[in-house]
Amino acid sequence: MKDPFTSSLISVALFLLLSPSAAVDSIAANQVIKDGETIVSAGEMYEMGFFSPANSNNRYLGIWYKKIATGTVVWVANRDLPLSNTSGAFKVTSEGLLLLSCCGDTIIWSSTSAAFVRYINPMAQLLDTGNFVVKDGNNSDETNFIWQSFDYPGDTFLPGMKFGKDFVTGINRNLTSWKSPNDPSPGRYVEYMDTHGYPQILMKQGSVLQLRFGPWNGIRFSGLPNEISNPIYSTEYVFNQKEIYYKYELISSVVQMIYLKWDGSIEILNWSNRSQDWFVYATGLVDSCGRYGICGPYGTCDINKNPPCSCMDGFEPKRPDEWTMADWSSGCQFKTPFDCQAPEVFLQIRGMKFPDTRQSWYNHSMTLRECEIACRENCSCTAYANLDIRNGGSGCLLWFGELMDLMVCVESQDLYIRMPTSLLKDEVHMVSQTGFNKKIGVLAITLSIFFVLLGVSLTAYVCNMKTKRSFAKGRGRRVHTFDTRHFDVEKDGLDLNFISLSEIIKATNNFSIDNKLGEGGFGPVYKGVLESGQEIAVKKLSATSEQGYGEFYNEVVCAARLQHRNLVKLIGYCMDEDERILIYEYLPNKSLDLYLFDETKSSMLEWPLRFHIIHGIAKGILYLHQDSRHRIIHRDLKASNILLDGNMNPKISDFGLAREFGGDQITAKTKKVVGTYGYISPEYAVHGRISVKSDVFSFGVLVLEMVSGKKNREFYCEDVNDNLLGHAWRLHTEGKCLELMCPSLSNSCIVSEVERTIHVGLLCVQNLAQDRPTMSSVVTMLSGDGALHPPKQPAFFVGEGLPNPNPPFLAEVDEATITMLEPR
Repeated sequence: MKDPFTSSLISVALFLLLSPSAAVDSIAANQVIKDGETIVSAGEMYEMGFFSPANSNNRYLGIWYKKIATGTVVWVANRDLPLSNTSGAFKVTSEGLLLLSCCGDTIIWSSTSAAFVRYINPMAQLLDTGNFVVKDGNNSDETNFIWQSFDYPGDTFLPGMKFGKDFVTGINRNLTSWKSPNDPSPGRYVEYMDTHGYPQILMKQGSVLQLRFGPWNGIRFSGLPNEISNPIYSTEYVFNQKEIYYKYELISSVVQMIYLKWDGSIEILNWSNRSQDWFVYATGLVDSCGRYGICGPYGTCDINKNPPCSCMDGFEPKRPDEWTMADWSSGCQFKTPFDCQAPEVFLQIRGMKFPDTRQSWYNHSMTLRECEIACRENCSCTAYANLDIRNGGSGCLLWFGELMDLMVCVESQDLYIRMPTSLLKDEVHMVSQTGFNKKIGVLAITLSIFFVLLGVSLTAYVCNMKTKRSFAKGRGRRVHTFDTRHFDVEKDGLDLNFISLSEIIKATNNFSIDNKLGEGGFGPVYKGVLESGQEIAVKKLSATSEQGYGEFYNEVVCAARLQHRNLVKLIGYCMDEDERILIYEYLPNKSLDLYLFDETKSSMLEWPLRFHIIHGIAKGILYLHQDSRHRIIHRDLKASNILLDGNMNPKISDFGLAREFGGDQITAKTKKVVGTYGYISPEYAVHGRISVKSDVFSFGVLVLEMVSGKKNREFYCEDVNDNLLGHAWRLHTEGKCLELMCPSLSNSCIVSEVERTIHVGLLCVQNLAQDRPTMSSVVTMLSGDGALHPPKQPAFFVGEGLPNPNPPFLAEVDEATITMLEPR
């Protein structure tokens, strides 16, 4: 039984039965639904309106079951900001936005706007699936929604709802528990699709990992019961460049939902017509072995054993004294030290839940044999397996580092773990028990062939490097050697087209000066038109470029892997002899700086458009930091690297200096500081410490430039020696922040929105990295209207009376992208 909702909403059900309600499933633009009025889906399965949990006077806008399980809430809009009275009202605006307000015009909650677009006759409708959608009245496509509640789940996962990430829009569909049985505000538990390494479903309590369902193996999530013959629902798992999600659909008349309870337990609930109540069909955490990492690294958990934790053959407890006290968290280790130079074998383990895949690599097309070779050739690889177990197995999954969260399962699934051959001498029985049937003689032959091939490869590599050094010397300048053998589109999993040099020459009229769009640190950029008629922007690495082939490869890999509406799209690449060329989508409005810092063109950027651009940039950075499969720190965010499409939608570009963070890594240190003067954070410039907060700082600078129309590096205040950041902070503390605003915005601005944007910008440029917000907080703050804490002193703030407002460590650096200290 779903006790927190059913029992807590008896008063709600009585209120609804006694209150008048409009028996309609949709509302038109600007039609207001007030507290006491509801919307009912066509089949009367769901109802939407205002409700109060038991023992609470707070009011929430939500969706609940109407036809059965009356009062069981499945979605809440204003979880963070409840209403204190019954003055609430909501509507869909002519721009396609949902607005929840109270006391007249105070906005409590609103839906997100995907783009700066106006729709024709937008309407909102509650579907019989439980999905509340906003549709364009001019679009007959019943699946193309402006907005839908299914993209923003609460604690309930309904049939037909996607669970996962959209890499294009940046939408992340997670489940978040209620705070308590009667408090819908976000609780301590979050269940989400993790995309660091090969994707898997995880659940955290705060920052502590509690539960892991494992990766998808073609049939189910590893470790969960087999779902092939399930008579109640069918499942769908989609993973491509655009999105990753898990979805289930009911194939019977049973009413079912998946529910993340406030205490962190996960239940699959079915409705019983006989008892007129919910009953638990299955749970996510079957036993104690479901707890994440209970047996530590290399330890296996088997609920049928006592104690449940043990070490695999060839391993022993790392701290035996702790194991005797039933503390297995230290895990296991090899019985003899592992030496990558010594002979090794792969132990076949069957019936095992796959280990944590956050430190893994995958390839969908490799065979199991190719997978073994790939693992054997990398000393850091600790195990391998097929990605998909159907039809005899396919694909390759490699693990690096210690294997974590192993659990014995009933279903057979093979995992191959690397271990020293020496362990076979004392434990020959281990081979036959696990199905590992390779002979020592075969192993010796295999190793001999491997080392011969390794020798041939090394010889070829040395010859190749000598040739490249000779070529570099002949050009009369130092260049970065670039081994094209390491640039493998298929191996790197890049969905990218190779475009020949002849095609590019034809498209750009032989790189005609008339086609030149501009030039940056990478080299010149040309406009071109392919034979298909597609317009492109061609970015050509010049012979005198400060950026080398390493940056070229970095940009290809980053841009090809990233798909979001606020990131520029990489169409293809060209490597022909010594030419290195990137082909991007053509954006007709070019870069933001051409408008922002031009006295004539800046008037085109009225405040609604500027705010739209700021919000789009924030969403793009959020995707890089949090929602993409690869956490990326851009390191060179500035106005000239923000491009604008035909509708003035912003797109972040130039990933040559970007850096990828792996797993849960949040900070790093480098000896090479790169970026552009005026946008670099102090901890990065002085100490080489880089993190997501480095990009947050750059974004804050960009926000203040957007509001003021002034360049940070060129700003000077006659009264005091403030830079733009210091000037904005001083005006804010004096209550005069609107004086920072560009005069051309006075007729188009929304004062409260400008003030809030400046405030957010100042929070982003605070001197200490830990004081700056994350980009998820930035997006929330820009979209909301709640109170913000006061910003602390910004970085590089000098103040009145001091002669040099520029930091001494950057005083000699010019406007261009900088590279300090030593090459990486």
